[in-house]
Amino acid sequence: MKQSIIRIENLRKRYGNLEVLKGVSLSIEEGEVVAIVGPSGAGKTTLLHAIGALSEFDEGEVWVDGVDVAGLSSDSAADFRGSRIGLVFQFHYLLPEFTALENVCIPGYIASRPKAEVEQRARQLLELVGLKERMTHKPSELSGGEQQRVAIARALINSPRLLLADEPSGNLDSHNRTEIHNLFFELRDKLGLTVVVVTHDESLATMSDRKITIVDGQILAAE
Repeated sequence: MKQSIIRIENLRKRYGNLEVLKGVSLSIEEGEVVAIVGPSGAGKTTLLHAIGALSEFDEGEVWVDGVDVAGLSSDSAADFRGSRIGLVFQFHYLLPEFTALENVCIPGYIASRPKAEVEQRARQLLELVGLKERMTHKPSELSGGEQQRVAIARALINSPRLLLADEPSGNLDSHNRTEIHNLFFELRDKLGLTVVVVTHDESLATMSDRKITIVDGQILAAE
């Protein structure tokens, strides 16, 4: 029987007088690929940041992989993200002076893991995301789709159980969007990941196991 890897109860977040999340409650099971959709300003990214221990919230509970996110100190939150969560954003944030392999290795080095172990894992991940022949290329030598694949591999270097992605295909053409979308399902199946994606892309939302629609800070539908 699958268990919930994310459990959210009555989550509220304000910026000044503006309430961005208005009592959101949500449960996501292990191994799901979930799309969070809704208009701009609805609270999608704010919700993702709360799940990823990237920002504090005002009320409610957020439990991720058995951890009470609200109870984490700043340093503990950073350690938690580094070991349990992979993060992918619309922009790749790859370091231009380093190769694809070196970029993927960086979070592993930060986690003080053995260099040989990190490099072996990075090569395996780059091969898994289809970049076996591009490991020594720098970001400027890679297409936008390839750069996003490097970013995804980098997010997985410390073997997280949860992958969070914020508009990961927003800057890509239709072909590369489809490739990235398919890759999320392949990674879920091969690595046992749970994947939560904020997206405006209806094709990805339709492919997902579940689509959660947020409007004006509240869940309108979960299907």
